[in-house]
Amino acid sequence: MVGLQAADGNGQASAPVPVVRITSAAAPLSDDVSARARRYLVQMTIRVVCFLGAVVVDHWTRWVLLGGAVILPYVAVVLANAGRERPSDPGTYLAAPTPQALPPGRGTPGDRGEAD
Repeated sequence: MVGLQAADGNGQASAPVPVVRITSAAAPLSDDVSARARRYLVQMTIRVVCFLGAVVVDHWTRWVLLGGAVILPYVAVVLANAGRERPSDPGTYLAAPTPQALPPGRGTPGDRGEAD
């Protein structure tokens, strides 16, 4: 891919400069933090609903709701502090060129071309 043309010292356009393509760049940190905060807020809302349901309901499900209200904070904190996911390797690297063998030398082995 060819990008903008660079200018030399005289202001003349020189050869195009290749543009580096970044395929495995991670999402911005602000997006990651806002997504984790949103997920935490949803989980804490579910916890409040579980607490309210445990107070209102007079059935065996009260204990399930209470258990959810007790366990959800742990799960929410672990998921909120999990950090950023590492990007996977895109696998778009070029293969290394095969090294070429040197041509055979002139003269006999041990001869350095020195005159006697």
